[in-house]
Amino acid sequence: MRSPERRRRTAPRTAGLLVTLLGLLLPLLAVTTPAAHAAPTGFRVENGRLLEASGNDFVMRGVNHAHTWYADRISSLAHIKAKGANTVRVVLSSGDRWTRNDASDVADVVAQCKQNRLICVLEVHDTTGYGEQSGAVTLSRAADYWIGVQSALAGEEDHVIVNIGNEPHGNTGYENWTADTKAAIQKLRDAGFDHTLMVDAPNWGQDWAFTMRDNAASVFAADPDANTVFSIHMYGVFDTAAEISDYLGHFVAARLPVVVGEFGHDHSDGNPDEDAILAVTGQLRLGYLGWSWSGNGGGVEYLDMVTGFDPNQLTSWGERLFDGADGIAATSEEAAVYGSGTGEDTTAPTAPGTPGASAVTASSVTLRWGAATDEVGVTGYDVVRVTGGAESAVTSTSGTSATVTGLTPDTSYTFAVYARDAAGNRSQRSATVSVTTSPGSAAGACAVGYRVTGEWPGGFQGEVTVRNTSGSAVDGWTLSWAFPADQRITNMWGGTPAQSGSEVTVTSAPYTASIPAAGSVTVGFTGARSGSNPSPTAFVLNGADCSVT
Repeated sequence: MRSPERRRRTAPRTAGLLVTLLGLLLPLLAVTTPAAHAAPTGFRVENGRLLEASGNDFVMRGVNHAHTWYADRISSLAHIKAKGANTVRVVLSSGDRWTRNDASDVADVVAQCKQNRLICVLEVHDTTGYGEQSGAVTLSRAADYWIGVQSALAGEEDHVIVNIGNEPHGNTGYENWTADTKAAIQKLRDAGFDHTLMVDAPNWGQDWAFTMRDNAASVFAADPDANTVFSIHMYGVFDTAAEISDYLGHFVAARLPVVVGEFGHDHSDGNPDEDAILAVTGQLRLGYLGWSWSGNGGGVEYLDMVTGFDPNQLTSWGERLFDGADGIAATSEEAAVYGSGTGEDTTAPTAPGTPGASAVTASSVTLRWGAATDEVGVTGYDVVRVTGGAESAVTSTSGTSATVTGLTPDTSYTFAVYARDAAGNRSQRSATVSVTTSPGSAAGACAVGYRVTGEWPGGFQGEVTVRNTSGSAVDGWTLSWAFPADQRITNMWGGTPAQSGSEVTVTSAPYTASIPAAGSVTVGFTGARSGSNPSPTAFVLNGADCSVT
């Protein structure tokens, strides 16, 4: 029995892991959309969202299935659908490392996906860990495979997404990911592929060096169809909610399409935070595909969702993913191309009423709007933030109100709402509402602890703990201090830094904004230095001097 080789992270957790927050990224990463040489005929990307041919927003909710090693388990697609999935990511082989899945087999997989009303994400696994894994092949070789089976995919652009190659670089040579990915995209477009393309991150899919994150805009711009989706695999590198939120938030802020193409509840390289992955993708309405249905080996059998391909024997991981909070059963919506059992309904709901704002604080606002109507019923609403005509997802709800959190004090925001129906149709946008958050609470009393947690030539890592020693909560905060001229922050998690000369200002992240009375929050960062590394001696929180502990 052939078992899939699982990914690993052999490089140390360096500054590449440390994330930059959404507020800092928005002005830096404007996406330039190239002029498409042909309008997409099926799935397409618009404004950072994956849309179906009908224009419906599509959010993947599904799992991976190791077809190339278990070709006799094609019935698994029906079982996966029965658990509520709307998508399946199918492992294929180009024949370089495993038995080639030829055009006939690929056509059968696509037919089975369609029969079971699933969207097919097809991937070539032979690229896994290229540069580090013996026998792994290039993305160019994977593109050649797709061209070789193109006859099985022609005309299936509204049912199939082509994931060019699985985890196409390990931890050696991953710097070539950007050029290799652009070239593979171009090769497929030149060959006449009009499908939405999906590209995996390097570093065994986990992008700890942020190569994909930092180059995604240029890769997207290199696609003449502007129809590429980015896929991050979340295992041991993503073991905190902050890392997950910051990484995915970066793409949302930059209006670049991203999905979690693989993740698990545990792994040999660390313990991923699966609850945070599910919660954050739910909040941002981003797709996810758990690894994997069944058949894992090599010490990661715990990643099986069912035992022995038996759909009646869910493992604890399977129960969590399918039936838990923010899981597949609770959040999956069938692709509109299948009609969702509503007689091929293509009529969108009416637009929601203009939202009204209430309970405005320094970091949150509650929005309420009039209900939309639809012939098959409204199933939910998507709240978006509108900035300069562009949109970014904020939250989703099944009701007609939502509280938006993580806002910056004394800042103007504009929001709007969309409605969704049972067939996945999306309404026109509601009228917008603008609101300005209240100024941040005065600290009253505060104490700050600063410590260096690691040093190396030319750099260091530190953390700052902000303690609220007053009797009332702090709701949104800004902390400032002075560094010597040769010290500067290069990356931060838990806050958004700004530095002018020696003056450092840090604004709270959404998940650190609230400091309860007698409570504390901690932010971490990496920095550069050329000389000694003294600690700051004075801190100011929301205009109030703090004691230093």
